[in-house]
Amino acid sequence: MTLPSPHLDDRTFQGLVDEAKRLVQQRCPEWTDHNVSDPGVTLIEAFATMVDQLVYRVNRVPEKSYLTFLDLIGVQLHPPTAAHTEVTFRLSAPRPEPVLVRAGTEVATVRTETEEAIVFTTSEPLSIVPCAFAHLATWPSPGEAVDRTEELTLGRDVPVFGATPAPGDCLYVGLSAAVPAGVLALRLDCTVDGVGVDPARPPILWEAWDGTSWTVCEVEKDDTGGFNRSGELILHLPRTHVPAAVVRRTGGWLRCRLIEAEEGQPTYMAPPVVRGITAFTIGATVAAEHAETVTDEVLGQAEGVPGQVFRLARPPVVPGEFVVEVTDPADADTASGGSDVTRWIRVDDFAHSGPEDRHVTLDPNAGRVEFGPAVRERDGSVRHYGRVPVKGATVRVRSYRTGGGLRGNVAPSTLRVLRSSLPYVARVENRRPALGGVDGESVDSARVRGPMTLRTLHRAVVPHDYELLAREIAPDAARVHCIRAGTEDGSDGTGGVRLLVVPAGRSDEQGRIEFDELVPPANTLALIAGHLDARRPIGARLVVEPPFYQGVTVVALVQAERGAVAGKVRESALAALYGYFNPLTGGPAGDGWPFGRPVQSGEAFAVLQRVPGVDLVEDVRLYRADPVTGERTDATAKIPLDPHALVFSYEHQLRVRGA
Repeated sequence: MTLPSPHLDDRTFQGLVDEAKRLVQQRCPEWTDHNVSDPGVTLIEAFATMVDQLVYRVNRVPEKSYLTFLDLIGVQLHPPTAAHTEVTFRLSAPRPEPVLVRAGTEVATVRTETEEAIVFTTSEPLSIVPCAFAHLATWPSPGEAVDRTEELTLGRDVPVFGATPAPGDCLYVGLSAAVPAGVLALRLDCTVDGVGVDPARPPILWEAWDGTSWTVCEVEKDDTGGFNRSGELILHLPRTHVPAAVVRRTGGWLRCRLIEAEEGQPTYMAPPVVRGITAFTIGATVAAEHAETVTDEVLGQAEGVPGQVFRLARPPVVPGEFVVEVTDPADADTASGGSDVTRWIRVDDFAHSGPEDRHVTLDPNAGRVEFGPAVRERDGSVRHYGRVPVKGATVRVRSYRTGGGLRGNVAPSTLRVLRSSLPYVARVENRRPALGGVDGESVDSARVRGPMTLRTLHRAVVPHDYELLAREIAPDAARVHCIRAGTEDGSDGTGGVRLLVVPAGRSDEQGRIEFDELVPPANTLALIAGHLDARRPIGARLVVEPPFYQGVTVVALVQAERGAVAGKVRESALAALYGYFNPLTGGPAGDGWPFGRPVQSGEAFAVLQRVPGVDLVEDVRLYRADPVTGERTDATAKIPLDPHALVFSYEHQLRVRGA
């Protein structure tokens, strides 16, 4: 956005009038009538007005000059960024054929008397693929896979795991088709045979095949209690779910894997039994952004002069495709009655535009569309930077997206209004909060950024340059860190850099952050990579990616002070652990865990000892944990981290003993 100049006509004069009246009392005591009706007071007010204008303008000249200078070196206000989330469309009933949801489908929050609805649009088309149960197999560890489809068809009891359940035993469920990004319902007919397990937290993990590995599925509901009773199981499958072949049968395969039980978690002493399985698709999930699409907006008629400016009706404009079309009636085909429509491309500036280039610039914040200017050269000639539309041509924008800002960071389950009816779709919801919405940049922020722009000159040479330029193009990134590329990515580190991007995740009241919220969106990574690719030195290798997150689980035993409530002490201590071992707000400085800083048990001791109500920290153990699978290693006193790694708190466990 073009930097706005200060408003120089903002006039105040009361202070000057009061000061003049005080001087009158000192130097002309015989003048006693200071009412507004007195002619002398009228003169005082007149001169005060003129002096105030002069003083005000003089005081504002340095600020105006500074902002004008920033405008000349190309510092523009960053536009708002759109929040993003995933929305799940639920079917009214299972369908035998796919249900299509087109890209750009609008969902919104509920409109109230005081707040307008916040609208999100889907980013890509969605196909809700139907499926049915097809195959069943078991695969004990160790052992071979066994096809159990026929046994289940005959109504026989099929043991889910081996005769003596052990970690690694798997139950494979084959579907008639892969269901990418689908919401799957499994109705299981089970008996109470899974002896020893806690139905509230069974040590099992549901996974789906994504073509290269087994990806964990999110379990929304499990009425079976880990195969201990008949009920319904609802799974959210990954968008990479593809067909696979198990026991020589091809289909969309899932598996339920028995994992190692955590400390204090009971496991199976006997295998559970399943007698029947029914599967069907009840919905699917797709990405959505806080943006509305405006189509075919007519901006006006061209006047045939350089530098003409048009205004969009609904600014601000969020990043995306923006094409201006100019309809020239003078070039119309008189025989057909048509007209010539040309496309004009958006550019950052007109510095490299020639007289015949169809280029426009866009100010996203103000919605200002500008055609190329004409500049008089030193020799007296006039050069056109960009082509000028002919007089009378109609200027329109085929489509653009408006929205963005902090108000798009909505809470879970708030996007539940369909703006248009969809056949066979009953409802919609966002199961996770929307993240990444940032308001447009302020002028004060641009003042601070000006010296940084002069330092980098829009070129990335040293690591700090890469970080500054990345923050400019992606203000929704919470942290950006640049390191030298190492041998782990196949290079020797010479001439290569890795830019690590951490998105702005949202924590709950206890300080927990969902692991999925720390994975930056693919479009953000692509935007940063494209921006830096044009500004890096020739030959420099660049990789833009998220950091490696090392999951850490702290298991501790503390003693509470006399009279302290154990439950409150435990909640406060867990919040302190999640807050300190946090990639966004943790670490000694409170601005995010430092990259590559090792995790030591002594820091956990110190964090817990500072919690109000804790009298003594008796024991602390650290465990490496996989935030995806939940698996963890043996206890240790120190967990080293690579330079490209950050810590991630995973399921801390704390026991409080009374005094």
